[in-house]
Amino acid sequence: MSKVEGRKITREGIVISDKMDKTIVVRVERTTRHPLYGKVLRRGTKVKAHDEGNEANIGDRVTIVECRPLSKDKAWRMDGIVRRAQ
Repeated sequence: MSKVEGRKITREGIVISDKMDKTIVVRVERTTRHPLYGKVLRRGTKVKAHDEGNEANIGDRVTIVECRPLSKDKAWRMDGIVRRAQ
């Protein structure tokens, strides 16, 4: 699920890694149709996001917002936790 607010894009995904300091890896899923057969495929992208307070844990569903590049790979920041992992 993605939403455009002005020029900033927000996405929702699941945290798959929190081993780095102030950084989480989020898997953002999207669905696309196969160009020939029409089957709905589920695709995912892994992005690194800034987590200032180290609040997110593995399995949490979070919203992330596009921002200026913070490092070589990191151009997203965590906006909030939607649902905690059980």
